[in-house]
Formats: sequence, structure tokens, C-alpha cells
Amino acid sequence: MIDLHMWPTPNAHKITMFLEETGLPYRTVEVNIGAGDQFKPQFLAISPNNKMPAIVDPDGPDGQPISVFESGAILIYLAEKTGRFLPAAPRARYEVLQWLMFQMASVGPMLGQAHHFRDYAPEKLPYAIDRYSNESRRIYNVVEKRLADRDYVAGEYSIADMAIFPWFLHHERQGVDLGELPRVKRWMDAIHARPATVRALAVMADRRPPKPGPQDQLQREILFGSKQFEKR
Repeated sequence: MIDLHMWPTPNAHKITMFLEETGLPYRTVEVNIGAGDQFKPQFLAISPNNKMPAIVDPDGPDGQPISVFESGAILIYLAEKTGRFLPAAPRARYEVLQWLMFQMASVGPMLGQAHHFRDYAPEKLPYAIDRYSNESRRIYNVVEKRLADRDYVAGEYSIADMAIFPWFLHHERQGVDLGELPRVKRWMDAIHARPATVRALAVMADRRPPKPGPQDQLQREILFGSKQFEKR
């Protein structure tokens, strides 16, 4: 039984998508990032960067327990453990891995900044909003072009699609209109229609609170303020 330490965010839902597709037994361990659970010593022991998700697999390499943090690393680990959604053939394998790295390096960070400055920042900064909204649209257009001659970003459905898809669910918050991206919409509809995706997105969906307002000072400090920078 794999322990998945998570809160219902795009990065965590990458992992529930994989686990639901493969049927690997798992249980969720709540990491309430609004309450500061990510800073607790027991979580930092498995995720030193105080970010979730993280997993603990009691049946790791050589039958010994292992913990893995960073969602991209977790997807690679689980794909290698199961032999699913990451091809063994080198050319096809690197096709998937480069699009997984595209998600880790560009999709998550840039779309996350769009969320922050459009929705969470206490003051509206036009330069930041324009910069990250424009970068979000550029990233979506990269995927739109990629899907011109294939159903999924690396050909077959893979961990690269699982990594990108949860972030694209929030396109309105990123200033992106899917009406202008028919291939992305077709791709998203196909993934959303998978029963495993439906189950994956339902995991802990009732636990995510509304975004913190200006009055929620403690939660804002935990998520974005000085709490992030304390020495631990």
C-alpha cells in the first residue's frame, strides 16, 4: 500500500491519475498546505523542499521502503515500477521524458505564477499579470501545435499527458480561452473521459478550501509569506 501525501492540487492529481490508471493500491495522507502541514518534521523527512506530493512505497527497490518527492520523479518511479505509461524503447522513452520535463520546467511554474498574480496577489500588478498570462497562452500554443498530428503529446497516452492535464483544467484562471485551441480541447476531452481521470480528480476534492482572501492573513503567510522562508 503506497502512502500518497497530498492536497488536492494539480501536482497531486498527476499522481492520483497514474495510481487510478494502474490500480496500484494506495491511501492518501492529508497535507493541508493552508494549515502548514508541509512544514511538519515528519513531512520534511520525506519531502525536504516542503512541497507535496510525496510518496512512501514500502515495497521499493530490492523490496526495501523508499520515499520519493517531486511529482515528476514520482511519475517516473511509478512508471518504472509498473512498466506502464513510459516506454522502454529509448527513442519513445525520451519522447515522453522531454514532454514531462516541459511540464515540470514550464507548464507548472509559469501557469502557477499566472494563478498567483491573477487570483492570489494582494495587489493587482499589470506587468506581472500580463507577463504570466501571455506566457500561459504561449505554453498552450506549444501543446496545440504538438497535437496537430497525434492524439497525445508523446504519441501514446503517457505520464507526460498526466503531468500537463491537471494544470490545463484551470485555463480560465490563466487567461486562456480553449475556444481558440481546438486540438488542446479535443485532447483534454479525451483524457477527461477516461474513468481513471474522473476517479483521480475526485480524490480529496472536498478538502480544498476557497482561495484565501485579504482577511486570511495567517493562511496567506503560510502559503506565500514569511512562513515559507523560516529556517528548518
